[in-house]
Amino acid sequence: MSEKVLLVDDEEDFLEAMSERMRARDMEVTTASSAKEAFEKMENETFDAIILDFQMPEMDGMEALKSIKAKRPESQIILLTGYATVEKGVEAMKIGAADFLEKPVDLELLSQKIKQAKAEKLLIVTKQQEKKVMDIIKKYGI
Repeated sequence: MSEKVLLVDDEEDFLEAMSERMRARDMEVTTASSAKEAFEKMENETFDAIILDFQMPEMDGMEALKSIKAKRPESQIILLTGYATVEKGVEAMKIGAADFLEKPVDLELLSQKIKQAKAEKLLIVTKQQEKKVMDIIKKYGI
């Protein structure tokens, strides 16, 4: 099964080129040109991975990361930046980013990170479901 990815970047040329390259690798790609648009798309769909630009107008990647993780903690977010610093990378990982990669990103590396993110999300969702089942069993004494 192919990976379902939300690609978020304010640079239209980057969005177009990257989404084409990802689709060529059999990924199902949805694009958004702002964090606000990404949030709207996340209301109706779930994604195996969210690829999020670090530097965007209105709401930067760090703010978007915090907001997404607050609403959907199982979300696997990979931040992309042209302005990487070790400090920002560490901060992003502490908040819950799955990874922090520098632009221009190596598509092979990104593909591996997306596959890892999909596997991690599946584990988290499975654990959440198991907990719900256990809570129901405890509640009703089944």
